[in-house]
Amino acid sequence: MEASSCGTRCADSHRALAHKVLPRQPINLRQPRSVKRADRANLRTYAKVAQGSTGSAKAVEAQPSAAPQAAAAPREWVDRFGDQPRKGCDILVQALEREGVDTLFAYPGGASMEIHQALTRSPTVQNILCRHEQGEIFAAEGYAKATGRVGVCIATSGPGATNLVTGLADALLDSVPLVAITGQVPSRLIGSDAFQETPIVEVTRQITKHNFLVMNVADIPRVIKEAFFLARTGRPGPVLVDIPKDIQQTLAVPDWDVPMDLGAYISRLPPPPNTAQLQRVVEAIKEAKKPVLYVGGGCLDASEEVRELVRLTGIPVAQTLMGLGVFPETDPLSLQMLGMHGTVYANYAVNEADLLIALGVRFDDRVTGKLEAFANKSRVVHIDIDPAEIHKNKEAHVPICADVKPALQGLNKLLAQANIPKERLSDWVAEINATREEYPMGYPASDDLIMPQRAIEVLYEETKGDAIVCTGVGQHQMWAAQFYPKGRARQWISSGGLGSMGFGLPSALGAAAAFDGKNGRQKKIVVDVDGDGSFLMNCQELATAAIEGLETKCFILNNQHLGMVMQWEDRFYKGNRAHTYLGKKDGDYQKSKKVEDIYPDFPMMAQSFGVPARRVIHPDDLRPAIREMLDTPGPYLLEVMVPHIEHVLPMIPGGGSFKDIITKADYTDY
Repeated sequence: MEASSCGTRCADSHRALAHKVLPRQPINLRQPRSVKRADRANLRTYAKVAQGSTGSAKAVEAQPSAAPQAAAAPREWVDRFGDQPRKGCDILVQALEREGVDTLFAYPGGASMEIHQALTRSPTVQNILCRHEQGEIFAAEGYAKATGRVGVCIATSGPGATNLVTGLADALLDSVPLVAITGQVPSRLIGSDAFQETPIVEVTRQITKHNFLVMNVADIPRVIKEAFFLARTGRPGPVLVDIPKDIQQTLAVPDWDVPMDLGAYISRLPPPPNTAQLQRVVEAIKEAKKPVLYVGGGCLDASEEVRELVRLTGIPVAQTLMGLGVFPETDPLSLQMLGMHGTVYANYAVNEADLLIALGVRFDDRVTGKLEAFANKSRVVHIDIDPAEIHKNKEAHVPICADVKPALQGLNKLLAQANIPKERLSDWVAEINATREEYPMGYPASDDLIMPQRAIEVLYEETKGDAIVCTGVGQHQMWAAQFYPKGRARQWISSGGLGSMGFGLPSALGAAAAFDGKNGRQKKIVVDVDGDGSFLMNCQELATAAIEGLETKCFILNNQHLGMVMQWEDRFYKGNRAHTYLGKKDGDYQKSKKVEDIYPDFPMMAQSFGVPARRVIHPDDLRPAIREMLDTPGPYLLEVMVPHIEHVLPMIPGGGSFKDIITKADYTDY
C-alpha cells in the first residue's frame, strides 16, 4: 500500500484530501501555520497504518461531470508485456504512457536507475536529460505552462529529490499541473538514515497538492492514475510520488482497470455555478458605471470566454502577471498588467472602479499593495475554483466558487440575453484612455546605449509578437511583461508566486520540447528573456539545449547587477550597494566600458557548450543580432549589454497604494 500526505495549503479546500493522510493537527487557514514535522522513522509505521485503509472514501471511478479536466487514456494503447509479469519500474512507465505522457524530464541516480532502464524500453516516452534536478522540474513546469498538460519529472532519492523542492513550491504557488516522481531507498531501510535517504514525503508535504509513498507494487497503476487526476483537476498543482527501489524491482502483473480511490476529493470539487448566482453578476454589471475585469492565471483555459465577455459588455480588462495573454494586450480595451509594476491606467481603473470582476485570481500582495486601499470603491465579484481563495484577502460581495470556464460560459449566455448596450461605458473608457495618454508606457531614449525596454520592443517586432516568452525573475521579467504584448494564452511563461531566479532557461527548454515540430507537434519560437544573475543560476542547461537540439533562444539583458534588488537599494537604501554587483572587483564594465571587464563572458560560456552566441553593445547592432539569433537553427545565446541604473517603472512600493505610484526616475538622489 502507499502512505500519502496532503499539501496543506488549505484544510477545507479541494487542494487537500480527506483520506489516507499522515496524522497531523488541522490547520486554521486564517492564522499563521505551525506544523510540527513528524519523526522520519514513523514513515514506515504510517505506511503500515495505511494498508487496507481507505478512510470514509469509497473506491470510485471519476465521472466526467465531476472532473471535466480529466484526460482520456491514449487510443489503442497495447500492453507490450501482455499478461506476463514485469518490474514495478516498467509498470510505472506504462502507467505514464497510459496518461498520454510522451515527454518527461529525468536525471538518474541510484534509487531511480531502474526507472531509467524502463524508460529505455518505452516506445513512446522521450526523456529530456537536464543537467540538474532543479532544471528538470522547471522544464516540466515550462512544458505544463505552455501546453496546459501535466508536466512530469523524475529524480533519485536524497539530494536528487531535495533539488526538486523549489520547483514543487513554485508549481504550487502558480497552480501548475505537475507530477514529480522520486526514487527512494529500499522500503526496509526507510527511517534508518540510509545512504541518500531523505523523507521527501515529509519534506514536501506543505508544498504539494498531494503526495504518495508507494509501499506495494500493485498500487502503482492506481497511484499514477490518481496523481495525474489530482494534478490536473480542481485548482491544478504538483503531486509527488515516492517509490522505494525494491518496489521498482518487484515483479507483478498490473491491473489497469483498478478504480481511483478519490471519492472524498471528487465530492468536494465545486459544481458549476447556478443561474441565480450568475444572475447576481449580470445585475451588478447592469448597475455598474465603472466596471473593470481583473483577470488572472486561473483564466488561462478560459481565454475565449473572457474575450466573449468583453465583446458582450465592453468592460476594460486588467491582467495579472500570471494572466498575461488571456486577453490580447493589443486590444483597445486591454489595460495590460496591473499591480506593483503595472500600467498607471490599469491601476487607475481599479482604483476608480465601482465594480471589480475578479476572475481566477488570488488578490496577491504584488497586485493589491495596501489591501484596504485596493479597489475600495468597488463592489467585488470573485469567481475562483479554490474555496480557500474566496474572502481570503479581499471580501467579495458576490462570491462564486466554481471553475472559471463554465462559469463564464453560463454568464455569457445570460449577458447575451440581457443585451446590455456597450456604449453606456463610453465615458468610463474615455476617462481611462485620458489617463493612458497622460501616463503612457515609456523609457529614456539613447543613441549610445541599448535601453532594456527597447531591446524587448525590437524582439517583439522581429518575432512579430508570436514567440513563447519565458523569463527568469527580476527587472528583465517586468520589462518583458510590459513591452512584449501577449496576444494569446500560454504565450507567457514566468515564475510568479515564488519568483524563482533561474527559472527562465529550463522553462524555455520545456516549452521548446513541447513545440519542437516533431511527431505531429507544432513548431513555435521560444525565447528565454533573462538577466545575467538569473541566467547564471541554471546556466548548465545550455548543455541540455545543445545536446537535445532544442531551439531555445537565450536573450540575456546584462547589467552586471542583481537589477531588481539594486533598484530597491536605490529607492529605499540611498543607493548603498549590498552585494548586488555581480562583475569583477577590479574592473566594473558599467564604469570603464571596457569589453574585457564584462564578467562572465556569456558568449564564450555558450560556445563552450556548443551553442552559437553573440554580444551586442551598440543600438545599431541590436536588430541584426536579434535577426541572426532567430534565423540560426537550434539554440542561440544573445547577450545584450544594458545600463545598470535603469529602473522598472511604474512602481508602487510594497505595501503602498495607487496614490504612492512612482512614474518618473530621479537618478540625482543616488
